[in-house]
This record gives sequence, C-alpha cells and structure tokens, in this order.
Amino acid sequence: MLAVLLAGCGAKTPLEVEPCGTDGGLRECTTVCGAGMQQCIDRLWTACDVPPTRIACSDRCGEGTQTCVDGVRGECEVPPLTLLCETECGMGSQRCVDGEAEPCEVPVAERPCSTECGEGLQRCVDGRWGRCSADVPLPPVLEGRVRDFSSSHPDFEGPIGRDPGIVADRLGSDGKPVYVGGTEGTTSGRANYDQWYRDTPGVNLGADIELPLEPIDEEASFFVFDDPDFFPIDRSLLGNEGRDHNFHFTLEASATFLYQGGEIFRFRGDDDVWVFINRRLAIDLGGVHSRLEATVDLDDAADELGLVLGERYEIHLFFAERHTDQSTFTIETSIADTLRCEE
Repeated sequence: MLAVLLAGCGAKTPLEVEPCGTDGGLRECTTVCGAGMQQCIDRLWTACDVPPTRIACSDRCGEGTQTCVDGVRGECEVPPLTLLCETECGMGSQRCVDGEAEPCEVPVAERPCSTECGEGLQRCVDGRWGRCSADVPLPPVLEGRVRDFSSSHPDFEGPIGRDPGIVADRLGSDGKPVYVGGTEGTTSGRANYDQWYRDTPGVNLGADIELPLEPIDEEASFFVFDDPDFFPIDRSLLGNEGRDHNFHFTLEASATFLYQGGEIFRFRGDDDVWVFINRRLAIDLGGVHSRLEATVDLDDAADELGLVLGERYEIHLFFAERHTDQSTFTIETSIADTLRCEE
C-alpha cells in the first residue's frame, strides 16, 4: 500500500515539491533567470516557468549579456573589445576576447642608442627593446707568456695543499707578484719563486700566447675561456718529460678594460691563480690543489681595488701548473675589451 503524506499550506513534501490548495491556481515566482509563474496542478506547484531571457553580466573584458534558461545561466558574451595597454616600448592596444586579453601590440618603435664603440638604433618589437645596432666591444683577449719548467724544479711536484698568502696584495714595480711565503710551504723561497714569471736562462723556456674569450649569451655581454685540459705547451719548449702532457709551466696574462659598473671576473681551475685588478690582489687561489673557484664583483670590491667608474684599468692573471695529473683553466667575465670593436 502506497501512502502519500500531504503537508500543510506553504510546506514542501519530502520530494521538495510544495503542495497547493486548488488546481488551476497561479502565482508569481522567481529564479536566477528572473520572474515567472507557477501553476497548481494535482495540488502541487509546478516548477517556476521563466521565459528564456538575457541578463547582464561582465568578465575581464567588460560588460555583456548571457542567456538564462531553466534557471541556468550560460556563458557571459562580451563583444570583443580593443583596450589601451602599455609596454616598455610605449602605448599600444590589445584585443580582449572571451575574457582573455591578447598580448599588447605596440607599433614598431626606434630610438637612438650608443655603445663604447659608436652610435646606433634600437628597435622595440613585441614590447621589448632589442639590441643596439651600434658596434659593441669585442671579447677581451688576454695577452700572455707561458714559461716551461722541468719537474725537478724545487717548486714543482712538491707538497700539495691550498696555500694562501704566497704573494703580497700589491704587484711589484715591475708588474710581477711579490713573494711573501704563504702558509702551507708549497714553495721553496723567494729566489726560486721569482723565476716563475721571469725568463731565466737554464731554468725555463718561454713563449707568447693569447687567450681569446668568447661570448656565451645572446647579448654578447658575458665571455668565457674554458679548457678542462689546459696544456698549451704540450710537446714543445722543454717537452713532456715522458708524460702524457707538459704539466710544469706558469702563465702570466693581462688585458685592459673600462670599468663601467656591474662587471665580474670568475676563475675556476688548478693550481695557483692570482688575479690583480688595478695592481691590487683580487683573487688568491695559491697552492697546489684540485679545481677551485673564486669570483670578484668589481662593484662590491671597487673601494678595495681603487676603482672609479669610467676609468680604464689593467687586469693581471698569474697561473701555475705545478703537479700532475690534471690542468683545468676557466675564466668567466663581463669585462669587455673597449679598445676593440666588432666591424
């Protein structure tokens, strides 16, 4: 037997259908779509009947309308709009469609620009200024001299260890490091050390070399020389002495640069490395050791190194390979050679 429970006036049945009094009756009702009518049939109110309508709505593009049917709202329809927008290149316009703003379109613009090498133009495309068309400084080239030693030299194939403080913090009047001794005893005294970076008959043989750096980014503002097997005098000068490589040599190299602000100089390698900027010690990786790294930020060290923006300075690098079985040499820098410009 099926039992039907009737509720009192204004109440709803357990099926959420509101009972009514007399069939055929009408009353006003509302849904999210607006106002409509309900009819009393079989002593129950029907669903609110609201004619399909369009109601106001908005999205990120602006104001529009949406169709509302059976209490359900459709998507907001906003006519495509063109809005003003701005990029680093200036004012432009962008279309806004389906609630999404398209990229800002700015007419191609140009502006004058300059580098240390001359004047040029800079174009702005897709909201970004491109590279200046003027010539730019070429990567630095370190002009150097390598000196070959026999493995029997007292400072080669000797004690191993990190050894800071071998040299003073200023170059000597002849542009060479000044020996002070270090802390770990990897050197045998000033007389022998003074042979490292000086041509000494009967002790070493020398040859001039260049270390050209190459750009490593699209803006040509960062340069690198990277050689994980740095043996520039294999089978030459005093020879390999029966080894796979000529391991026992020193290198001194230098370049000039214009300090413009923001430059860095980084070295990774083994063994000894000293870098002097403005004749003052900036990097000390002295000793016979595995691959080490040090970086000098010229802005942070400007006071210590005596640097003034817009002035030209020398950078001196002194390197020594004193022990088998590896030789690595990496320079990374944003210092450019402002005396040489690309054609």
